Amino acid sequence: MTKTRTIIRGVGGYLPEKILTNAELATMVDTTDEWIQQRVGIKERHIAAEGQFTSDLAVEAANRAMAAAGVTPDDIDLIIVATTTADYTFPAAATLVQMKLGMHHGMAFDIQAVCSGFVYALVTADSYIKNGLATRALVIGAETFSRLLDWSDRTTCVLFGDGAGAVVVEKIELADDAPEQGILASALRSDGHHWDKLYVDGGPSTTGTTGHVHMQGKEVFRHAVGKITDVVYSTLDKAGYTVEDLDWFVPHQANQRIIDGAGAKLGLPPEKVVSTVDLHANTSAASVPLALSVAVADGRIKSGDLVMLEAMGGGFTWGATLIRW
Repeated sequence: MTKTRTIIRGVGGYLPEKILTNAELATMVDTTDEWIQQRVGIKERHIAAEGQFTSDLAVEAANRAMAAAGVTPDDIDLIIVATTTADYTFPAAATLVQMKLGMHHGMAFDIQAVCSGFVYALVTADSYIKNGLATRALVIGAETFSRLLDWSDRTTCVLFGDGAGAVVVEKIELADDAPEQGILASALRSDGHHWDKLYVDGGPSTTGTTGHVHMQGKEVFRHAVGKITDVVYSTLDKAGYTVEDLDWFVPHQANQRIIDGAGAKLGLPPEKVVSTVDLHANTSAASVPLALSVAVADGRIKSGDLVMLEAMGGGFTWGATLIRW
């Protein structure tokens, strides 16, 4: 007897060339480098160039992930893009990625769960693969979040950046007695009663405009640590593991205080927590795959490691997935 598993074959990340430092921000809005680093742990963020769209960032990350996996677009039959900042209201950014990769086959669609989007997309791809609807997928988190910011609002504009991260996942069949591989368990949650704690004040059906990000920072922080640990424990329990079994925790890179708080509540030593928020800022749906790509590229995450991905975003949405690398 065999069991179907979804494994991550390759990882890739992409950051736009333009870097916006805290010192530069301090010339635009009433803030300081010291205040930003002390409050959220961010030193700089990347900003997409004029004419550079979310789908462009996604394609760059996708190409790097496919190169790492040793596959081409011909080998992909599903593309899922997690994004809050698609190029257009429609079509989906994923279909534009499909076009830019020269694909005429397979299926492509977007998932919108804000900062949790990549985890939601990865769990969705896992479900498609295990149900026989796909064999090999590109799962991408990509954002040009800078275009949702009010650059006069120092409570939000210092927090976010642009970027993209991608993974190639594929189906394998394992013997029942074989060592575990791939995605082992996941948990997804949402609670729309908290929508106004982190939202954008625009949209096609309301204002007909793009709008800007608004956030009740203290409220988001208050909810974040508890909700993060809830899904982490739930996912571990489903798979029959404990926190002590984890080799790596790759959380959403919202800010360093939330990352530290979640790690401490879980009882994880800091050296097991991957953090890139200082150089990337919060890239929303791109943050988890970007952090993952860094930790894979520098050799921290290696074959056989037990890795927990986690994210929480506006909605609220939150989720986690456990992977045997």
